[in-house]
Formats: sequence, C-alpha cells, structure tokens
Amino acid sequence: MAGVATRSSLADDLSAIGLADGDAVLVHAALRQVGKLVNGPDDIIDALRDVVGPAGTILGYCDWQLEDELRDDSAMRQHIAAFDPERSRSTRDNGYWPEALRTTPGSLRSGSPGASMAALGGEAEWFTADHALDYGYGPQSPLGKLVEAKGKVLMLGAPLDTMTLLHHAEHLADFPNKRILRYEAPILVDGETVWRWFEEFDTGDPPDGLPEDYFATIVEAFLATGRGKRGKVGEANSVLVPAPEVVAFGVDWLERWGKGL
Repeated sequence: MAGVATRSSLADDLSAIGLADGDAVLVHAALRQVGKLVNGPDDIIDALRDVVGPAGTILGYCDWQLEDELRDDSAMRQHIAAFDPERSRSTRDNGYWPEALRTTPGSLRSGSPGASMAALGGEAEWFTADHALDYGYGPQSPLGKLVEAKGKVLMLGAPLDTMTLLHHAEHLADFPNKRILRYEAPILVDGETVWRWFEEFDTGDPPDGLPEDYFATIVEAFLATGRGKRGKVGEANSVLVPAPEVVAFGVDWLERWGKGL
C-alpha cells in the first residue's frame, strides 16, 4: 500500500542513510514523523535490528518519570516509588520511543535514574552496566561508551536540539560558569528505598548566554562540514552522525564559545 512503511522498507532507508551491520546507535525518534507503519513502532525496532545485526546495539534515552515538584515535596516522599531500572517509566518528555525500546523483550536499562538509557542487542549489557550515579552524562555512562565504541546517533524525525549525546560534550567541555545541579531522589539499595543526593552538570537549561535550541546549531554546523548524512526514514527527515566526531566538534564549539571566539 502506498504511503505505508514496512519493516523491510525501513531497513532499506536505514541502510541508505548509513547505518550498518555491527553499529551501536543511539536513536531519538519522533514516531509520528515516520508515517504509517504496518505494525507500529515494533517495525522500527525490528528494522534497526535487521540492519545492525546481532552484534549491533540500539539505544534510547529514558530518563525517569518523576516530577520535580513531587520529589521536592516532603509530604509526598512516602508515596514515591524508588527508581527501578526494570519498572520505572521513561519520562513522557522524551516521547514514546524510549519506553517502546525499554519494554521490548531482551532490552536492558542502566541504573543512573535521570540519565538512564535502554539498550537492546549484542552489547546491551556492556552499555548499561556501571552507569555512574553522579555525573551520569560523563565518561562512565552509555554516552561515554557510545563514543568509545565509535557508535552513531540517529535523529529519526526528531528535532536536532534533542540530541542527548551533546550533554556528554557539555560535560567534557571546559567553559566558564558551568552550573552544577544537586538533587535528592529515591533508589533501591539491597531492595530497600534510600533517598540519595545526586550531583551532575545541569542539563535542564543551556549554559548562560546560549539559546534553548543551541544543540541544533551545533549539529547543523557539524553537518555543514560534510560529516554525517541526511535522509528519509519512512516519511521522517532524519540525520545520522558519528558519535566520536560530533562530540569532539561539540566540545570544540563550546570551548570556542566560552572564550568568545
């Protein structure tokens, strides 16, 4: 049927944009942009698995569905369930994609609540293991491992300013007035709920002086150098970039901005 994407047509599109066997790929997906699918989001997951093969890994950024105002209300604490990688829902702000990936049989999830990632495939256990509880966007995270593995990021119809990997660049870059966020949240420790203080560089707002969508500016500037690739996946305008190169570019961009260059 015309205008309906299938598992095989999506796999062809993913291959054409540059995804390949053995790849580790962090996917941000605006599912409605893809168009009609025979079997819904499962067709996207299956097509990704077909292209990257059993050795490849698909990742998604989950975060955690815990509202700040509830977390900060002492009267509500007794009602808030501790973060559980197997049960806690992904934040609604990231759309349906990460929750679809997280709940796919065989998927694993890392244990750093706010920076948690789901992974499915050959290296899922490695990607999700030992995720740092503090500074969860730093080297000891699935993002750091994606760079180490020479992985890729696929923006499947998703706005370029939602490229989470650039939070890793923010962590690594040396620029003035980096804000540190400290907050308390419940996690499971030996089966018991423990409220723990967390610390990380603030990812909720851009560095002072930069617009909300400045990640998109970085990605567009990176693409303008001839690296990465644009293409259609289903009906979705999509972008695929190499993780190590876009992080290095982002670090340089931020540090030059910090020096006023």
